[in-house]
Amino acid sequence: MPTGGGKSITFQVPALAMSGVCLVITPLIALMKDQVRNLRSRGILAHCITSDMHHDQMLAAYDNCIFGQAKFLYVSPERLKSDFFLSKLAQMDVSLLVVDEAHCISQWGYDFRPAYLQIADLRQLLPNVPVLALTATATPRVAEDIMNRLLFREHNVFKVSFARQNISYVVRHTDSKENQLIDILNNVPGSSVVYVRNRRRTREYAELLQAIGISAEFFHAGLEPQEKSKRQENWTSGKTRVIVSTNAFGMGIDKPDVRSVIHIDPPSSIEAYFQEAGRAGRDGLRSYAVLLVGEKDASMLRRHATESFPPKDEIIKIYNAVCNRFEIGVGCGAEHTESFNLEKFCLSTHRNVAQTYGALAILSRAGYMHYEPNVEFSSRLMFVVDRRQLYSVEEHYPHLSPIIKSVLRLYTGLFMEYATIDEARIGRGCALSRQDAYERLCEMDRLGFVSYNPQKKSSFVTWLCDRVEERFLVISPEVYDLRIAETKNRVEQMIHYFSQTDECRSRVMLRYFGDNEATDCGHCDVCIARKKQVAPTVPLAEIESRIIECLSNSPMLYADLAQHINVPHQDFALAVRNLISDGKVFMANNGMCSAE
Repeated sequence: MPTGGGKSITFQVPALAMSGVCLVITPLIALMKDQVRNLRSRGILAHCITSDMHHDQMLAAYDNCIFGQAKFLYVSPERLKSDFFLSKLAQMDVSLLVVDEAHCISQWGYDFRPAYLQIADLRQLLPNVPVLALTATATPRVAEDIMNRLLFREHNVFKVSFARQNISYVVRHTDSKENQLIDILNNVPGSSVVYVRNRRRTREYAELLQAIGISAEFFHAGLEPQEKSKRQENWTSGKTRVIVSTNAFGMGIDKPDVRSVIHIDPPSSIEAYFQEAGRAGRDGLRSYAVLLVGEKDASMLRRHATESFPPKDEIIKIYNAVCNRFEIGVGCGAEHTESFNLEKFCLSTHRNVAQTYGALAILSRAGYMHYEPNVEFSSRLMFVVDRRQLYSVEEHYPHLSPIIKSVLRLYTGLFMEYATIDEARIGRGCALSRQDAYERLCEMDRLGFVSYNPQKKSSFVTWLCDRVEERFLVISPEVYDLRIAETKNRVEQMIHYFSQTDECRSRVMLRYFGDNEATDCGHCDVCIARKKQVAPTVPLAEIESRIIECLSNSPMLYADLAQHINVPHQDFALAVRNLISDGKVFMANNGMCSAE
């Protein structure tokens, strides 16, 4: 199913109708937390197991699943190697095994993760449990590989057309992406996502838009968790119109009324572009996916594809350097996890960040170590005094009494173990802002009454097996040589998509995903240009008459009206201006046109 097509419904509803717990394997911690939060908001019992949880919290989540107090359990594929997890799984009544982002199990998938290969082993532990594999970005070759890797007894594919009829795909070749961006946002009203290549450019483009009066904020993985949540909420609620982001934004966010997704820089694959562009128009209304292309973009994509595969001897050096940094000896380290700052590591070892990141990705595919960037940790709190001492605290520090009472009302077991807390919720319980609640909890921590670990983010490296000697470290052709060829092929397919001007954009993408029967969409830039080539000249009076006729039934968005009338844009714009001047057509702030 395409992005936003409703894949979660295909397992969530059946799982609620079945006895037992549904086990969901998904690659992103942020995604699983978002799914669990959404389920719980609907009164559905769900848990996820993440690396930021205390051991007792994991035990409680497992016990709830074992004793029938949960319907869903979300885990990462790396969790499947844990003997502790497998021992708990054996005690659960599992109703359904769901593999989300299933293309990650395929060597030919654009985001292959070796840990996904462990999923097949679960089928021996759960022989009678049905398996559902979900993806929005599988080519026919990847779909075939998914079924083979998951040991399907027979090939069984349910496929919805990837066509998104309400999205107009547009490519604009330009020397000034800034001017094009402003032009698009001025002509397409409504919420928008603007994707750029790096963090620095998110700020630059957001400030550009703010300077001309367009409400915009920037977003990337390096922001503090509280700030990320705030900016995401501002955009989701409509307080901020445009979010300028790296590709760190969007996964798991279901905002239906995104009218435009604009890429300042082209992604490295059609899969990535299709997924990101697919965040537009989930409400079914006309939306636009616009890719801005400069003369150097093709060469830039090819260069990045080469840089992501460092020489094998450099990969081995990076492996040894990371092991040495954490004093992991040969024959040790399996399942060991360490906090790892990639930028600081590269600075101290005089290495290129992009090349090092590429080496870590290859080491992950080869099964040696896995790098997980920007994992968010929830705030945690535990009292380190007993109840009797706590009464004394309230007497000596009366200004802390309201927040202590709020914490005790909202959470249990705080004298025995850490609890995951929400500062905003605690603040609401005692008429404080989130910031005030945070500051008072920090004060209590300094005074030694509580142990408080505020929300934070960190990156980790996990050893997937014991450290091996350099001479035994094998980077196989499947992991290296074939992946290089596959990556370069993806890049060339992407370049073909935005370079060609002869074929419908939607058709090019759908054929890439195996749909050879797709027809022209009729509303991408190529299709519209083709129509204009044969469109006869239409008198201005006739254009005005057609506009009045269209609007006589119901109002329409300016962009939809222009597409429906289908005349040269300058003629259409002149006709609309004439009708507005005559008081026959009215234009609202949201871009809606209506007749008198």
